Amino acid sequence: MNTLISAYSAIASRLERADWLLPTLARLVFAGVLLFYFLNSGMTKLGDGIAGIWTPSVGAYAQIFPKAIEAAGYDTEALSLFHTLVVLGGTWAEFILPVLIVIGLFTRIAALGMIGFVVVQSLTDVYGHGATDAIGAWFDRFADAAILDQRAFWVLMFLILVFKGAGPLSVDRALKPATSQ
Repeated sequence: MNTLISAYSAIASRLERADWLLPTLARLVFAGVLLFYFLNSGMTKLGDGIAGIWTPSVGAYAQIFPKAIEAAGYDTEALSLFHTLVVLGGTWAEFILPVLIVIGLFTRIAALGMIGFVVVQSLTDVYGHGATDAIGAWFDRFADAAILDQRAFWVLMFLILVFKGAGPLSVDRALKPATSQ
């Protein structure tokens, strides 16, 4: 039994020293699973032409402020500057934050931003779109709820990046002063 415990301890010790592994895998999994989800979602919010980055589509307002845009008869001009700024910020965040995470630039800040984004996205889904059937519940026998189950894993992945950083294959590491590497 002592041999088994010693072998287990030796393996665990090696794994604990692999500080590069978790952040590198978190970024890889993010790129493979969620990068295009967020980029495509951002694309649906852009207006027409090159100026679409500054003039979000009606769909953008419908995704972010569903009740407000419906009350305004889907007339974006009837909404306030606040609504426009939030929609622009959300749209840009869907492009900028995922790219920052994938290349590993300002990774901790980008991951914190993504956590906030996912929380707002989830609250909008529940309260704005009435997606109460997608909430799910923790500690039940079903692991397929889009909000509590899936997004908990997303947030865990982002928390790994917040606490561990981007890892060695990142712009953050390349920009780090030589004395602190």
